[in-house]
Amino acid sequence: MKIKAAVLGGVGQDWEVREIELGDPVAGEVQVKLTASGLCHSDEHLRTGASPVPFFPVIGGHEGAGVVTKVGPGVTDLAVGDHVVLAFIPACGKCRMCAKGLQNLCDLGAGLVKGKAISDGTFRCTVEGKPAIPMCLLGTFSPYVTVHEASVVKIEDDVPLDKAALLGCGVSTGWGSATEIGGTKAGDTVVVMGCGGVGMNAVQGAAAAGARYVVAVDPVESKREKAMELGATHAFASMAEAMQPVADLTWGTMADVTVITVGDLQGEDIKPATDITGKGGTVVVTGMGGYANQDVKLSLFELTLLQKRVQGAIFGGIGPREQIPQLLNMYRAGHLKLDELITKEYKLSEINEGYQDMRDGKNIRGIIRYTEEDYAGIE
Repeated sequence: MKIKAAVLGGVGQDWEVREIELGDPVAGEVQVKLTASGLCHSDEHLRTGASPVPFFPVIGGHEGAGVVTKVGPGVTDLAVGDHVVLAFIPACGKCRMCAKGLQNLCDLGAGLVKGKAISDGTFRCTVEGKPAIPMCLLGTFSPYVTVHEASVVKIEDDVPLDKAALLGCGVSTGWGSATEIGGTKAGDTVVVMGCGGVGMNAVQGAAAAGARYVVAVDPVESKREKAMELGATHAFASMAEAMQPVADLTWGTMADVTVITVGDLQGEDIKPATDITGKGGTVVVTGMGGYANQDVKLSLFELTLLQKRVQGAIFGGIGPREQIPQLLNMYRAGHLKLDELITKEYKLSEINEGYQDMRDGKNIRGIIRYTEEDYAGIE
């Protein structure tokens, strides 16, 4: 099947809409016609080289939702016409981590940047006859994808697919970082450092969990304003500005939970997060840093004596098959805002404009909405 996709040819290059060849589903796979794809910062890390891949080209995109159009042999839980969300972390349900209830750490995740299909170890996408790596084995910067059933979560038909697409990464990751990994409880003080597509949902999650104070920190004024609309009680432009107000609000005990959701994590971001966190508190590290960046700044003295915890987080610490349906129920009940997260929609051909807007701080979350022109492929 010849279709168009946004392809990255190398580090530092722009996304280019090119023709790709997409294979039909084999055993354990389905093909999905996507309605929309989110523009997540993690794909920007591919462009900058912060997240390395073994080779190029790469078909970007790892947030998507759509309708199943083909089903491979052996697939029994999905059928043509089903509405689905694609989760960037596959969940086999069988490996050691899945058996422990940690489906967000499924062993199948080890192959996400290699590009080889889970089913048979071959490549489902090619560009000019050469293998191409679909981001997270999804490649949602294309109107059709062929993916393994372990990466697919069936949802009810009443949910708008363009909104549901965001649950495949950003919404689930942010919400769970505050609630599941951070363990926010009623009455807590929570600081969210970085209010983009992930951080804004950490704000929502903390508020829903009953936090007394939710402090949003972001240098972009419009993001601070949106955070206040979505559940933050206070907002500041920097951690330095937030430090004394948080001390005043908490009578000096500081934050119970601090969630770091900056788009490009640096080692020096850890110290202000631990500084603003009180005794026995948790710093949740959700933002992505470069693979070669190994230097971290923090007070080892305070880490030990004040029993603080620095905890990594992926997909919010909870499996996609549990998290996505749960959050959709929250959306139906009006307790999770999805529509308000989407700042702007783009055509596939406008993907570089979308990422420039993200870099410029104009978007909380941009999405690509696919059109009939996209589905028709390249003539």
